[in-house]
Amino acid sequence: MKKIIVICLLGLALFGFLDKKVQTTQIVKNVYAGYTVDSDNALQNAIENKQSNLQIGGSGEVIKILADDLKGSRHQRFILKIASGSTLLVAHNIDLAPRIDGLTVGDTVESFGVYEFNNKGGVIHWTHHDPRGQHQSGWLKHNGSTYQ
Repeated sequence: MKKIIVICLLGLALFGFLDKKVQTTQIVKNVYAGYTVDSDNALQNAIENKQSNLQIGGSGEVIKILADDLKGSRHQRFILKIASGSTLLVAHNIDLAPRIDGLTVGDTVESFGVYEFNNKGGVIHWTHHDPRGQHQSGWLKHNGSTYQ
């Protein structure tokens, strides 16, 4: 009897995990489907108005690849130049999401994450899923692959 209860509990846990994965995938597809050039305009508007803590999308060209930040959670870091000419630091948590392998200067990267203003243009972070399910998931898109 104990074995049957344990098997049932494991089955329910697996079902809940798979169901949550399906929901997360659908959210990312819906967010990406809504990405437009207007997202770049909204990002530029946030920079000009020195806004922070905004969940926002954008796209840009990689102009510099920086060393990973290894203090605390590890982050892949690079600088994007968006269409307006503004620059952004992307800090992509590689403890929670896959690294973008093969990223080179000149590549285009699309992003959806949290924007924080600074005097150099700003930072995009939270470009990954939330393992606790309490924050809207972010992502990066490069060469047809989504990293979250």
